[in-house]
Order: sequence, then C-alpha cells, then structure tokens
Amino acid sequence: MSRAPTLKSPILLRFDAVERAFERTGGTGSDGYPPYNIERIARDGIETRLRITLAVAGFTADQLEITVEKGQLAIRGRQKEERERVHFHRGIAARQFQRIFRIAEAMEVAEATLRHGLLSVELVRPEPEPKVQKVEINVRD
Repeated sequence: MSRAPTLKSPILLRFDAVERAFERTGGTGSDGYPPYNIERIARDGIETRLRITLAVAGFTADQLEITVEKGQLAIRGRQKEERERVHFHRGIAARQFQRIFRIAEAMEVAEATLRHGLLSVELVRPEPEPKVQKVEINVRD
C-alpha cells in the first residue's frame, strides 16, 4: 500500500524535523486501531501547530490517557467490560489501545479535546524567544 507523503510543502520548511519524526511514527499494534489523522493547523495565521486526531468512539475522557515522555507522545485507551449488560449483538468491542508517536524535542501538547468520538491532540512548537544581546556603550568626553 502506497502512503502519501506527510507534511510535504516547500512553504513549511521549518517543520522538517517534526516531519522526519512523524515519518518514524508507529503504533504498538499492526491492526491500525484506532485510525488517526495528522494535520498542520494555523492559529492566528501562523502555522505552528500539528493536530493528531484519533477515532475513539465509545471511549469517555476518563478512559483516555495522554502522556509525553522522552520524545514520545503516548495515547492510551482502556475500557472496562460491562458484565451487567446483556447484548443481543455485540459489534462494538471494549478494546484497549495504545498509540505511540515520536515527536520533536521542542514539541509540547497544547490541548486535547474529545468531541463526537474524536480525540484531538494539538502539539505546538513554541517559537524561541529572540536573544537580545545587551551592549554597554561607554561615552568619553
């Protein structure tokens, strides 16, 4: 299966390290669950954020965990089997998942939202503060 190149654009060169990190992205399972998207988004007209959106229908916010450690973003979902329910048909399984994404060192999680079965995690790379060099000027008469 051919995969479309991610985040390829000559306009967006400052994200090349992030792009290389996402090319090494992988999950812990090979089943592709849950499916996800990665997109670049703009805030205030500046493209400084990435959004990872996972399809997590059936999970509540308290069943999802997001952690960042040592350059890895880990998203885990844990559902408990509800034994008191009797199903005539069971098409939605209570599954656990874990997705690991390698992220660039400077990337930080800005926010995470769960809406309509989609978990969106926004990553931001803060702009470095400009280094201002203070120079003393000696004035002589």
